Amino acid sequence: MIDEIIQLEWEQFDKVQNVGGRANCQDDFKTFYIMRHSQFALWSAATLASYKQDLEEANAIGRNLITEKYAHMMASTAPEEYAQIKDRLPIPDEKTQAIIEAVVAIEVGWMEDFYARHPELKDKARYIHQSEDDLEHTSSETYLRGELMTYSGTTLASYARDVIDYYHRGENMIEKTVENELKAYGYQL
Repeated sequence: MIDEIIQLEWEQFDKVQNVGGRANCQDDFKTFYIMRHSQFALWSAATLASYKQDLEEANAIGRNLITEKYAHMMASTAPEEYAQIKDRLPIPDEKTQAIIEAVVAIEVGWMEDFYARHPELKDKARYIHQSEDDLEHTSSETYLRGELMTYSGTTLASYARDVIDYYHRGENMIEKTVENELKAYGYQL
């Protein structure tokens, strides 16, 4: 199922129209595959199935969840431009936004912990915090928030359960994702 999800996402990612033109990463399926597979490998079957359904339903009605993710990210990276388009985007209600912020708080904590223990990897990673965003740099926090805002209620609830399960087991999903990425490139922590 992971490969099917990645293919659905890739098809949407390919159609994202950046203000500055096509981004180089839109022509790099290998990296896209490794990054997304490394993350999806940690998700429960229920979360994967729900997200796959989100993507299929979006395609059926002409929505592009990847475009919407990048548009939501503009709230932090390009607020003036975001103000001009936000009325065209689905905006989560207060309850959904609270779930998103709870997940973001846990994952940002994991990022801080991981990079404090592995500073040698920090230089190659995105900034962690939204407060570090500008037109040239988008933080991991902003990427995460933008993506979570595109999930259906079912997918978000299931993903939040996955995050909470990892948290209660004392496991760090960010660390596990990076381990998966490094392994895919032939390295290890």
